[in-house]
Amino acid sequence: MQTTNVDVLVIGAGPAGSIAASIINKAGYKVRIVEKEKFPRFVIGESLLPRVMDHLEEAGLLEAVKKAGFQEKFGAKFVRGDEVCDFNFKDQFSKGWNWTWQVPRGHFDKILSETAASMGVDVQHEMAVKDIKFHGTDSTTTVVNKEGVEEQIEAKFIVDASGYGRVIPRMFGLDKPSNFDPRKTHFTHFKDLKRPEGIDGNRITVVVHQQRTWIWIIPFSNGITSVGFVADPQFFKDYPEDAVERMRGIINADIHTKERFGDAEMVFEPRTIEGYAISTKQLYGDGFVLCGNATEFLDPVFSSGVTFAMESGNKAAKLVIETLKGNTVDWQKEYTDYMMQGINTFRSYVSGWYEGDLHEIFFSENPDPEIKKQICSVLAGYVWDLENPFVKKHDRALKSLANVIRLNKQKSVA
Repeated sequence: MQTTNVDVLVIGAGPAGSIAASIINKAGYKVRIVEKEKFPRFVIGESLLPRVMDHLEEAGLLEAVKKAGFQEKFGAKFVRGDEVCDFNFKDQFSKGWNWTWQVPRGHFDKILSETAASMGVDVQHEMAVKDIKFHGTDSTTTVVNKEGVEEQIEAKFIVDASGYGRVIPRMFGLDKPSNFDPRKTHFTHFKDLKRPEGIDGNRITVVVHQQRTWIWIIPFSNGITSVGFVADPQFFKDYPEDAVERMRGIINADIHTKERFGDAEMVFEPRTIEGYAISTKQLYGDGFVLCGNATEFLDPVFSSGVTFAMESGNKAAKLVIETLKGNTVDWQKEYTDYMMQGINTFRSYVSGWYEGDLHEIFFSENPDPEIKKQICSVLAGYVWDLENPFVKKHDRALKSLANVIRLNKQKSVA
């Protein structure tokens, strides 16, 4: 069996893995990525947030993505009935990027991994991890390619960016259930021939179908639009079991999707994902760190997944470099506590969305402009900006504001 020696083994060539590998490679270390799938491959998480632009730029991947001509994203629109709440990333509290992209992830992820490879990262696709053995902080990983040929990779550190594959969490019993209620999503891509002209046709729109049921509409620059329904599992029981008939049924049940997509051609048969929220017992250990969806996935409503992937890939890479240099790293404080700050902020917003607090805030009359800027920064992914009170006090701030709005509405009715 062939044995290869590297400084860092990265499991997974998605955004987290490509970011981490590129940064570690730029620091002069030998990096190997092993990826189970052949790219391009389909994955959801198609709407980026401005925060990720920093990470793409630092990793040396930004220019390659710019050349792809993806749909530029300058904000987001939320709709409930005839009520509309618009967020423009130019009107945010935090300093940073005020635009990003909406991307078909198969194409986007392929660009990232190919660009990483062009910079000297050894990227191997269709190679699955069979076994990992740790010897202190060093490790021996057995991988197998599509022909069934095994190889051993000796590494000084492992970055697990395996996404939903969750290689190390599953192999070492680190998975734990999310504290979110189980939800289900049914989605597809449409040939969007009835796309509205101008900005309304190009920006991401989130439609409130019911309080705990919502729709994403994500247009791409290639004329295709991603549409998905997210709801409690019982919502879908009122619709046919057949995937296409189910999608037609729920599309035609909402005024915001019926006219535009009711008879539109589907690019692929609709897919369903259920019980996707998951967590882990720890984010790091001797000789390894978890990144992206290998750590925790909350919910697709605010497009936080890819942001966490790139943020964790960036942060982990820098700490791995310090570790390899022989410097002391406080992984709990510098990685886990840091990442949980962002995760817990978005957790409050996801909970506020399904509990209705954010509906009260988004669709309130005459919103406070400064508060809207602060919330806009969260929706742009700047959930580590503790100067923002809606980040620093994310749980209390949302509930307090929603309660004030409800109280004022009661007073106006009285």
